[in-house]
Amino acid sequence: MRPVLMSRRGAPAAPAPTAHAAAGDDASGAPAAVAHRVLPLRAEDAWVLLTDMRNHVRWIPLTRMDAAPSLPVGAVFTAVSGPFATRGAPGVVDRMEVVRSVPPHTDENGPGTVGTAVYAKLGPLLLGTAELRVRPLGPDTCEATWVERVHLRGLPAAWTAPVLRPVLRAMVTFALHRVHTEVTGR
Repeated sequence: MRPVLMSRRGAPAAPAPTAHAAAGDDASGAPAAVAHRVLPLRAEDAWVLLTDMRNHVRWIPLTRMDAAPSLPVGAVFTAVSGPFATRGAPGVVDRMEVVRSVPPHTDENGPGTVGTAVYAKLGPLLLGTAELRVRPLGPDTCEATWVERVHLRGLPAAWTAPVLRPVLRAMVTFALHRVHTEVTGR
Protein backbone atom coordinates (compact mmCIF):
# COMPACT_ATOMS: atom_id res chain seq x y z
CA MET A 1 0.00 0.00 0.00
CA ARG A 2 1.28 3.44 -0.94
CA PRO A 3 1.43 6.10 1.78
CA VAL A 4 -1.00 9.02 1.52
CA LEU A 5 0.81 12.32 1.11
CA MET A 6 -0.71 15.39 2.70
CA SER A 7 -0.59 18.88 1.25
CA ARG A 8 0.14 21.95 3.38
CA ARG A 9 -3.61 22.51 3.74
CA GLY A 10 -4.12 19.04 5.21
CA ALA A 11 -5.82 17.59 2.15
CA PRO A 12 -4.40 14.53 0.40
CA ALA A 13 -1.80 15.56 -2.16
CA ALA A 14 -1.48 14.10 -5.62
CA PRO A 15 0.04 10.63 -5.47
CA ALA A 16 3.66 10.15 -6.38
CA PRO A 17 4.25 8.90 -9.92
CA THR A 18 4.03 5.14 -10.31
CA ALA A 19 6.17 2.90 -12.47
CA HIS A 20 3.42 3.14 -15.11
CA ALA A 21 3.73 6.93 -15.03
CA ALA A 22 7.44 6.69 -15.66
CA ALA A 23 6.77 4.41 -18.59
CA GLY A 24 4.41 6.69 -20.45
CA ASP A 25 2.28 9.10 -18.46
CA ASP A 26 3.01 12.79 -18.22
CA ALA A 27 3.41 14.76 -14.99
CA SER A 28 -0.36 15.22 -14.70
CA GLY A 29 -0.87 11.46 -14.69
CA ALA A 30 -2.65 11.54 -18.04
CA PRO A 31 -1.72 8.48 -20.08
CA ALA A 32 0.44 8.98 -23.15
CA ALA A 33 0.22 7.07 -26.42
CA VAL A 34 2.87 4.36 -26.03
CA ALA A 35 4.06 1.44 -28.15
CA HIS A 36 6.85 -1.07 -27.49
CA ARG A 37 8.54 -3.50 -29.88
CA VAL A 38 11.44 -5.90 -29.46
CA LEU A 39 13.82 -5.60 -32.41
CA PRO A 40 16.52 -8.09 -33.44
CA LEU A 41 19.15 -5.36 -33.61
CA ARG A 42 21.97 -4.06 -31.47
CA ALA A 43 20.59 -1.12 -29.49
CA GLU A 44 23.11 1.20 -31.13
CA ASP A 45 21.97 0.16 -34.64
CA ALA A 46 18.29 0.53 -33.72
CA TRP A 47 19.09 3.99 -32.36
CA VAL A 48 20.63 5.10 -35.65
CA LEU A 49 17.67 3.70 -37.59
CA LEU A 50 14.97 5.22 -35.36
CA THR A 51 16.50 8.65 -34.80
CA ASP A 52 17.16 9.29 -38.50
CA MET A 53 13.88 11.12 -39.10
CA ARG A 54 14.15 10.56 -42.85
CA ASN A 55 13.30 6.88 -42.19
CA HIS A 56 9.95 7.76 -40.62
CA VAL A 57 8.35 8.34 -44.03
CA ARG A 58 8.58 4.57 -44.58
CA TRP A 59 6.77 3.80 -41.33
CA ILE A 60 4.18 6.58 -40.92
CA PRO A 61 1.62 6.66 -43.73
CA LEU A 62 0.84 9.86 -45.63
CA THR A 63 3.84 11.72 -44.19
CA ARG A 64 6.81 13.54 -45.67
CA MET A 65 9.79 14.70 -43.64
CA ASP A 66 12.21 17.59 -43.99
CA ALA A 67 15.14 16.56 -41.81
CA ALA A 68 18.89 16.12 -41.95
CA PRO A 69 20.38 12.63 -41.47
CA SER A 70 21.77 13.43 -38.04
CA LEU A 71 19.96 15.85 -35.76
CA PRO A 72 21.82 17.31 -32.79
CA VAL A 73 20.07 18.80 -29.77
CA GLY A 74 18.59 22.13 -30.85
CA ALA A 75 17.94 21.03 -34.45
CA VAL A 76 14.47 21.77 -35.82
CA PHE A 77 12.78 19.64 -38.47
CA THR A 78 9.32 19.35 -40.00
CA ALA A 79 6.92 16.54 -40.81
CA VAL A 80 3.84 17.13 -42.94
CA SER A 81 0.99 14.60 -42.90
CA GLY A 82 -2.11 14.45 -45.05
CA PRO A 83 -3.77 12.56 -47.91
CA PHE A 84 -1.41 13.90 -50.58
CA ALA A 85 1.44 15.18 -48.39
CA THR A 86 3.89 12.67 -49.87
CA ARG A 87 3.23 14.29 -53.27
CA GLY A 88 3.98 17.77 -51.94
CA ALA A 89 0.42 18.83 -51.09
CA PRO A 90 -0.32 20.77 -47.90
CA GLY A 91 -1.17 18.89 -44.74
CA VAL A 92 -0.82 19.05 -40.98
CA VAL A 93 2.57 20.62 -40.26
CA ASP A 94 4.40 19.16 -37.26
CA ARG A 95 7.51 21.21 -36.44
CA MET A 96 9.75 19.59 -33.85
CA GLU A 97 12.96 20.39 -32.02
CA VAL A 98 15.41 17.85 -30.66
CA VAL A 99 15.60 18.62 -26.94
CA ARG A 100 17.39 15.47 -25.77
CA SER A 101 19.48 12.87 -27.55
CA VAL A 102 21.39 10.33 -25.49
CA PRO A 103 22.24 7.14 -27.41
CA PRO A 104 22.05 3.70 -25.80
CA HIS A 105 25.05 1.63 -24.87
CA THR A 106 25.12 -2.15 -24.86
CA ASP A 107 27.29 -3.53 -22.08
CA GLU A 108 28.56 -7.09 -22.54
CA ASN A 109 28.70 -7.49 -18.73
CA GLY A 110 25.36 -5.99 -17.77
CA PRO A 111 22.15 -4.38 -18.88
CA GLY A 112 23.69 -1.37 -20.64
CA THR A 113 22.04 2.03 -20.77
CA VAL A 114 18.78 3.15 -22.35
CA GLY A 115 18.98 5.67 -25.18
CA THR A 116 16.44 8.49 -25.09
CA ALA A 117 15.55 11.06 -27.74
CA VAL A 118 12.93 13.70 -26.94
CA TYR A 119 11.38 15.96 -29.57
CA ALA A 120 9.35 19.04 -28.55
CA LYS A 121 6.38 19.67 -30.84
CA LEU A 122 6.41 23.37 -31.72
CA GLY A 123 3.19 23.65 -33.69
CA PRO A 124 1.63 25.32 -35.44
CA LEU A 125 -1.21 22.91 -34.54
CA LEU A 126 0.36 20.04 -32.58
CA LEU A 127 2.05 20.71 -29.24
CA GLY A 128 3.63 18.35 -26.72
CA THR A 129 6.45 15.84 -27.07
CA ALA A 130 7.46 12.69 -28.88
CA GLU A 131 10.01 10.38 -27.36
CA LEU A 132 11.98 7.40 -28.62
CA ARG A 133 13.70 5.03 -26.21
CA VAL A 134 15.99 2.15 -27.09
CA ARG A 135 16.80 -0.33 -24.32
CA PRO A 136 19.46 -3.01 -24.86
CA LEU A 137 18.16 -6.50 -24.07
CA GLY A 138 21.27 -8.36 -25.17
CA PRO A 139 24.10 -8.09 -27.67
CA ASP A 140 21.77 -8.30 -30.71
CA THR A 141 18.35 -7.43 -29.30
CA CYS A 142 16.71 -4.30 -27.98
CA GLU A 143 13.32 -2.89 -27.08
CA ALA A 144 12.12 0.23 -28.86
CA THR A 145 9.54 2.40 -27.11
CA TRP A 146 7.75 5.28 -28.81
CA VAL A 147 5.83 7.74 -26.62
CA GLU A 148 3.61 10.59 -27.85
CA ARG A 149 2.18 13.26 -25.52
CA VAL A 150 0.31 15.54 -27.89
CA HIS A 151 -2.48 18.09 -27.71
CA LEU A 152 -3.82 20.82 -30.00
CA ARG A 153 -2.86 24.48 -29.81
CA GLY A 154 -5.68 26.81 -28.79
CA LEU A 155 -7.75 24.28 -26.86
CA PRO A 156 -7.23 22.80 -23.40
CA ALA A 157 -4.83 19.85 -23.43
CA ALA A 158 -7.22 18.05 -21.08
CA TRP A 159 -9.78 18.02 -23.90
CA THR A 160 -7.64 17.36 -26.96
CA ALA A 161 -5.03 14.92 -25.64
CA PRO A 162 -7.57 12.16 -24.85
CA VAL A 163 -9.09 12.52 -28.33
CA LEU A 164 -5.70 12.31 -30.05
CA ARG A 165 -4.29 9.53 -27.85
CA PRO A 166 -5.99 6.50 -29.53
CA VAL A 167 -5.02 7.76 -32.99
CA LEU A 168 -1.44 8.37 -31.89
CA ARG A 169 -1.26 4.98 -30.15
CA ALA A 170 -2.41 3.30 -33.37
CA MET A 171 0.14 5.32 -35.36
CA VAL A 172 3.14 4.48 -33.16
CA THR A 173 2.11 0.82 -32.87
CA PHE A 174 1.79 0.61 -36.66
CA ALA A 175 5.10 2.44 -37.16
CA LEU A 176 7.01 0.08 -34.84
CA HIS A 177 5.35 -2.90 -36.56
CA ARG A 178 6.69 -1.57 -39.87
CA VAL A 179 10.14 -1.07 -38.36
CA HIS A 180 10.10 -4.70 -37.17
CA THR A 181 8.94 -5.92 -40.58
CA GLU A 182 11.65 -3.90 -42.30
CA VAL A 183 14.36 -5.24 -39.99
CA THR A 184 13.26 -8.90 -40.09
CA GLY A 185 11.93 -9.06 -43.64
CA ARG A 186 8.70 -10.61 -42.37
